[in-house]
Amino acid sequence: MAYLLDANVFIQAKNLYYGLDFCPAFWEWLIVNNKDKKVFSIEKVGDEINAGNDELSQWAAQRGKDFFLVPDTAILAALNTVSGWVTGQKYEPAAVSTFLQLADYYLIAYALAHGHTVVTHEIVKATVKKIQIPNVCIGLKIKCMTPFEMLHHERARFILGPTV
Repeated sequence: MAYLLDANVFIQAKNLYYGLDFCPAFWEWLIVNNKDKKVFSIEKVGDEINAGNDELSQWAAQRGKDFFLVPDTAILAALNTVSGWVTGQKYEPAAVSTFLQLADYYLIAYALAHGHTVVTHEIVKATVKKIQIPNVCIGLKIKCMTPFEMLHHERARFILGPTV
């Protein structure tokens, strides 16, 4: 199974759980699993991260297109499927318009086109004002999970080593 990570996975990891300075094992785990073709994100998520102009944007810039995948022809039909599903729901027009401009739209389409699992901190919400990634994934039968579920599923282990 391959995973596509939402921007909030990187940002919240850096800010809250797995700071680049005190939990390098998380970031190394992402790199290793990317090399094993298990963990990716998309170019538009990389663009969001790079806008931060911080240590996370520096980390992301070093990953390149092997980690932050560029759109391909396979996602064209998936983009139509995702937009068709979203516009067919009862979301407010402003919510639909905003969603279709965000990386979330492309992330879901890429997952749909390539059979990947979406990884996000977003949760299902019954609202018409904002389109949540898990709601769309459920509607389109795309597997979606939290980063912690991904780490448990992959049996990730961050073991404390000797202090330097």
